[in-house]
Amino acid sequence: MTGLLDTEAATVPAAPAAAGQCPGHPPDPDAGDGTHRRLMALLDRAGADYRIIDHAPEGRTDLASELRGHRLEMAAKCMVLRIRRKDGEDHHVLAVVPGHRRVDLRRVRKLYGGSDATLGDREEAERLTGCVSGCVIPFSFDERLPVVVDADLLVHEEIYFNAARLDRSLALRTVHYISLSTPRIAAIAK
Repeated sequence: MTGLLDTEAATVPAAPAAAGQCPGHPPDPDAGDGTHRRLMALLDRAGADYRIIDHAPEGRTDLASELRGHRLEMAAKCMVLRIRRKDGEDHHVLAVVPGHRRVDLRRVRKLYGGSDATLGDREEAERLTGCVSGCVIPFSFDERLPVVVDADLLVHEEIYFNAARLDRSLALRTVHYISLSTPRIAAIAK
């Protein structure tokens, strides 16, 4: 599916990227050393409780969850959506749902008062997130990309996600995820 920044639709590159970068993606100039390093710096500055899990490169949620050794519903599956507003203006959101579920586009559209909701254009989504498909993190470093997370993901003590790299994931305490990402919390999964 084109435009999808869902970890289930990712393709795995032949070789992992240099440390601190998404494969095939140039460093984000605002992030200095890339989205991975920016994420790690955020977690370290805040004293967040997390574990690093290095593994074979994998961008699919189900397979990455197997490599990390956790239940699929504990995975944070992330995708960028484009919301068309009634005035014709587009707005993007980063939707985060449990790994075993899908985003309900109708619910997200209603939540943001849009007339339509679709999967975001891949190029725009990669620019907004600083990551390529398969290694999108459930955080936004761009004020134009608010985060909305499904409430069912947050019932777990920890959540798991690729850390802006296909060969590295994080297990992060949910309370720290909520406090650092300040997401909008709503029922957006089906």
